[in-house]
Amino acid sequence: MKINIGDTITTKKVHPCGSNVWTIVRTGADVKIKCTKCERVIMFPLDKLDKIIKK
Repeated sequence: MKINIGDTITTKKVHPCGSNVWTIVRTGADVKIKCTKCERVIMFPLDKLDKIIKK
């Protein structure tokens, strides 16, 4: 899957704030994503990110 900075993704699980829409902030070996509702930033290894993406 090709991931670029600024892309919006939807995850399978909902964040505690109630949103499941995230924006890609940083890419590389680790991917940093930011919640679009509460703006919380989380880092994931690239292989685990592929498992949590719905769209």
